[in-house]
Amino acid sequence: SCANRIERKLNKLDGVQAEVNYATETAHVSAPSTMDPADLVAQVEATGYTATLPAPPQAHDHGFDGGSPSSADAELTALRHRLIGAVVLSVPVIILAMVPSWQFTYWQWASLTLAAPVVIWAGWPFHRAAWINLRHGAATMDTLVSVGTLAAFAWSLYALFFGTAGEPGLRHPFSLSIARGDATSHIYLEAAAGVIMFVLAGRYFEKRAKRDAGAALRALLDLGAKDATVIRGGVEQLVPIADLHVGDEFVVRPGEKIATDGVVVSGTSAVDESMITGESVPVEVAPDSPVTGATVNAGGRLVVRATRVGEATTLASMARLVTAAQSGKAPVARLADRIAGVFVPIVIAIAVATLGVWLGSGAGATAAFTAAVAVLIIACPCALGLATPTALLVGTGRGAQMGILIKGPEILESTRRVDTIVMDKTGTVTTGKMTLVDVEPADGVDRAELLRLAGAVENASEHPIAAAIARGAREEVGELPTPEGFANLAGSGVQGVVDGRAVVIGRPALLSDWSITLPESLAAEFAAAQQRGHTVVAVGVDGQAAGILGVADAVKPSSSQAVHEFTELGLSPVLLTGDNEAVARTVGQEVGVDEVIADVMPADKVAAIAKLQSRGKVVAMIGDGVNDAAALAQADLGMAMGAGTDVAIEASDITLVNDDLRGAATAIRLSRATLRTIKTNLFWAFAYNVAAIPLAAFGLLNPMLAGAAMAFSSIFVVGNSLRLRRFAG
Repeated sequence: SCANRIERKLNKLDGVQAEVNYATETAHVSAPSTMDPADLVAQVEATGYTATLPAPPQAHDHGFDGGSPSSADAELTALRHRLIGAVVLSVPVIILAMVPSWQFTYWQWASLTLAAPVVIWAGWPFHRAAWINLRHGAATMDTLVSVGTLAAFAWSLYALFFGTAGEPGLRHPFSLSIARGDATSHIYLEAAAGVIMFVLAGRYFEKRAKRDAGAALRALLDLGAKDATVIRGGVEQLVPIADLHVGDEFVVRPGEKIATDGVVVSGTSAVDESMITGESVPVEVAPDSPVTGATVNAGGRLVVRATRVGEATTLASMARLVTAAQSGKAPVARLADRIAGVFVPIVIAIAVATLGVWLGSGAGATAAFTAAVAVLIIACPCALGLATPTALLVGTGRGAQMGILIKGPEILESTRRVDTIVMDKTGTVTTGKMTLVDVEPADGVDRAELLRLAGAVENASEHPIAAAIARGAREEVGELPTPEGFANLAGSGVQGVVDGRAVVIGRPALLSDWSITLPESLAAEFAAAQQRGHTVVAVGVDGQAAGILGVADAVKPSSSQAVHEFTELGLSPVLLTGDNEAVARTVGQEVGVDEVIADVMPADKVAAIAKLQSRGKVVAMIGDGVNDAAALAQADLGMAMGAGTDVAIEASDITLVNDDLRGAATAIRLSRATLRTIKTNLFWAFAYNVAAIPLAAFGLLNPMLAGAAMAFSSIFVVGNSLRLRRFAG
């Protein structure tokens, strides 16, 4: 309601279109260029809230302020200080009220001294929020806490100063009887202080569990290179990335990140672009090939001419995608606030009606106000503040034991509504690394000998595909011999001599240069493997075709079972990948996914998620790469594989620590179980107190009965939450 109120107020300004996100505490505004941004801030302040303009972008931030955790940390620190103060002061007040044998002479005045700072200082955030809500005709959990605690405190002051509660020797006997007594001898300081302490504890644990919205952008921008080796005046010099300009030529050595978007001037290599495209096969680049900043040079030395720098780069545009996706994600309102929005007006109406009926019956003002205030006091359940955080703490703790990290309470409600689960392919459904999957020897050639010879030559190459072949050969035949006369034939293959035998590996065209022709059976298998989306090379030995080898991104053994579990949960699986259609279809068939969306870039992934959402689908997305970050943020529920990139993890709502896709199904089941527990907690947090409202209205509310109701509701909530520790998946 706060976000909607600010949004409506901003949109009343001429030419302004505003979108306010409660979860990230940001407003994205489109406004005429003539408008002063200070006017927007003033409009928000006129609504009763505060706002600040974001810091101007710095050059080294690629044109973005990734957000600072300092404000969130300051808020958490202030909350922690209030909580510590409330605990230290409230516990003695509660003990004195509940243990008659410890009630010394003038104990009630000591309780007042301790409780006053709790109600006024520690409870200030609730009172302030309640006042803002009152000005706008709204009621939330803050209203309930503020009204209940202030009523209890105000009545206690009246009883102490104008009733008999302040007299020496006052005792609060521990009795749960339902009986009418002298209301002016009863004080409710333990109720006022205890409620604030419990609710503050709940708020603190919940706030601590919430993620830092700016972390995803900071993690994304940290992926970029920090320095570049620029060629100026024929001399190589290392400069900060901020000093790189369009047209500069810079050197990228093997294993280094490419500093910014550009075009290759000289050199050939394989570039790992998986962070951008999701394609696990490295891309061959040569002069005039375009390259993208933050991708990794996996092969030879390159000289690149910069074509885009700063916020014009692909990396910066991905950061904008993540920002837009996070800002547009619909926040889930707190269940407690939704219930309180209905409950508070009803309680106030009952209190007013109680006052009117007692006054009308001629019972006197003291009896009437006693009953009315008692209604307000009993309606404020301390368990309400514990209902969500305790379930969240136990649920997330159990999740952590199972390798599932849930980032906040608002995420749990998303899991209840999800009906479609979108999976990235590379690194999520598949292993994310190249694996030797096809070995087809020619007639009369021994498979082990083919692997030994080919593996030995490929082992001398730095190329990622060569490394996959060498690794697969070692796993099958053991140690590989060292080749002689090794040569890397740029862009086409490799050659070498192993145990006196000449070996050449590469495309069929390379073998043709050596007058080697693939027999029909091998040529047919070569074409079939390519059709399956595998990267295939031919092997020639001593002038004869010896066989073909294919590498691909292998499907994880658990992926098929995971898809089956998603279906059992009522979710429709979708495979979304930057890989080509043939590869995507093959993987989809292997794991049992019918709907496949292939050949998509990061921006298209966001669009694909948005398209599903526009059809009324509630979408969960599982991914692991930088290229998935914006889509994870766009989805109603984002899940990142723990072995993935930091930015994917930061942009997600749930992190799966291991690489097993079945963990996603377990995460959804755990989240739904935690949400059910929260709902049960909220019901009982109110139920005990609602049952006692009639007693309060009839003037039969014993202070001990009120205290017991609050204690029992808190005990039930904590006990119910602890049942989640037995969740087994």
